[in-house]
Amino acid sequence: MIHTVATEIGGRTIGLETGKMAKQTNGSVVVSSGDTKVLVTVVAENEPKNMGFLPLTIEYQERMYAAGRIPGSYFRREIGRPSEKEVLTCRLIDRPLRPLFPDGYDCETQLIATVFSADQDFDPDVLAMNGASAALLISDIPFGGPVGAARVGYVDGQYVLNPTKTQLEHSRINLVVAGTRNAVVMVEGKAGELPEDVVLEAIFFAHAGIQPLIDAQLQLQQQAGKGKRDVAVPVVNADLKEKVEALAAAGMDEVVTTAEKLARAERYSRLKEEVLARLDPDLYESPAEVSGLLSDYKKRVMRDRIVSKGQRLDGRSFEEVRPISCEVGILPRAHGSALFTRGETQALVICTLGSERDEQHLEGLGGDVYRRFMLHYNFPPFCVGEVRPLRGPSRRDIGHGTLARRGIEAVLPAGDTFPYTLRVVSEVLESNGSSSMATVCGGSLALMDAGVPVKAPVSGVAMGLIKEENQVVVLTDILGDEDHLGDMDFKVVGTREGITGLQMDIKIEGVDREIMAQALAQAKKGRIHILSKMEEALGSPRAAVSEHAPKYVTIKIHPDKIRDIIGPGGKIIREMTMEFDSKIDVEDDGTIKIFSNSSEMANALVQRIQQITAVPEVGRIYEGEVRTIKEFGAFVQILPGTDGMVHISELANERVKNVTDVVKEGDVIKVKVIDIDNRGRIRLSRKAALADGEA
Repeated sequence: MIHTVATEIGGRTIGLETGKMAKQTNGSVVVSSGDTKVLVTVVAENEPKNMGFLPLTIEYQERMYAAGRIPGSYFRREIGRPSEKEVLTCRLIDRPLRPLFPDGYDCETQLIATVFSADQDFDPDVLAMNGASAALLISDIPFGGPVGAARVGYVDGQYVLNPTKTQLEHSRINLVVAGTRNAVVMVEGKAGELPEDVVLEAIFFAHAGIQPLIDAQLQLQQQAGKGKRDVAVPVVNADLKEKVEALAAAGMDEVVTTAEKLARAERYSRLKEEVLARLDPDLYESPAEVSGLLSDYKKRVMRDRIVSKGQRLDGRSFEEVRPISCEVGILPRAHGSALFTRGETQALVICTLGSERDEQHLEGLGGDVYRRFMLHYNFPPFCVGEVRPLRGPSRRDIGHGTLARRGIEAVLPAGDTFPYTLRVVSEVLESNGSSSMATVCGGSLALMDAGVPVKAPVSGVAMGLIKEENQVVVLTDILGDEDHLGDMDFKVVGTREGITGLQMDIKIEGVDREIMAQALAQAKKGRIHILSKMEEALGSPRAAVSEHAPKYVTIKIHPDKIRDIIGPGGKIIREMTMEFDSKIDVEDDGTIKIFSNSSEMANALVQRIQQITAVPEVGRIYEGEVRTIKEFGAFVQILPGTDGMVHISELANERVKNVTDVVKEGDVIKVKVIDIDNRGRIRLSRKAALADGEA
């Protein structure tokens, strides 16, 4: 039986339908808005895996036929590896849903969202997020939703719910907000240097706007929902728990007061060995059971010290940022580089400048996109003292790089004033929390070190939350353990003027306006403190780009001369590219952009182009080669591809009987242009050039 519900938000109708497609799943929903349709399915195994964690897999896939396009890849089909957009959308779906599964549920679960139709006016990602929640809600899979999601924009001082593509082009905010009935659970996006109160209002404007979506999901559940399967609540062995905590009490105090990360981890590892050695093996089924109890105890002790005693792991106050060290110009051949260290987190960030040909080409449902600013985040295993194979960027790496890119984009110069393609790479060398924010800070410094005229420096800080009943503590610049054992990871990026990017994930039911406002205010203090430290190393962009960066020159020629630059089959432009070791970009309006590693080469190339494209001027003297001799005169090439005729009477001051008495083929002479007729024929005079004092 087919069930359909619909609601309206932001002036758009969003429909949810089940019972027609993919009926062999635990739950399937088609979400639609306009001509955009997304099928979301969820399937779960019946038997638990007993893996100690939730084996949840989220996939999002865009089919090119959805927009009436054929993939541009060699195989003309969607490649197996997801695009960056698909990876980021997977993360958007995953992050608000994962905390809402009950403890004890560990059946392998897979959720797949597939875009079947796209009108290109409305991004399918928020539809997929709502569809994922709805599919889980109507299935037999235990789930603490529903979750609603929407995008919010800020156009001409007005908030816009689920803005169109055109509206987003003029919006100073692009945020995706997910929430339950009573609280916000996830925020992701960027802003254009806006104050905290404007961003805060945007978040809760979106939260109010998603309530009809929550109602619609509940309505669909009433019509088509299945009974939820039972989940065995984990039973804690109270006797074992008491003995483990008694044996670990003294050692745990030492663990949570050890400031240095590796030393703390080593002490905790020894503590586990000590507890296992002193426990009667008959009391537990496996060492994993003891490890789980010990981990829970560590979490409780750490949280209690923060909430009750006001003591963090490394002894800092709640609003204190770890010690910061900034260095620039670290790598001699890089165009720009910076080493940013905050506590035990360190990122080496490098900026490379390139030409327009180096732009990233992205193919998606909305058509081809060319990105002139790329930021790549690398998190090698050695940065956390681990050993694992290198398999390319993970979804986390892509997500962190995107967060940093969005935060920095707001301050970059426009392409028409600074036409370089920019690539920033962050190599995380050490990590103990907030490596993505170290990437932002190091990236800003590397760009300025490269001479990129950014509007303002950008920094970022990660905020944490510990909430115990009515007690709430917001932490600035969280450590890795504070992130792992806390309730929130809230990253805020911006300048002194305002916020440029943010990302929030919640492990509890959500946060209200008061907590969010406190976190944003505290983040602003931390952000400005970090900016002050960065400015001590480099306060503004260098006056010129690095000597190792490509030199950029732009000239303008008549559009009719473009064919002369290109040459037959691109022959001339290829030859110039190789001869002058430069990149040449030619635009339809006659603008030519030259990128060269040498100023001398760039200038020589400009002269060559000017020679090729020059237009003869009446009254101007040129040096040319005699190409052809006739009885009545000589034809002289004054410009590449441009000949004029010197009549025999214009060869010399005296009367000339034979042209060859004065010039021969191959001679280089100076001539003056004395006329260009309406057919473009050029009359030249050697006599006139002689009269002007030219030999």
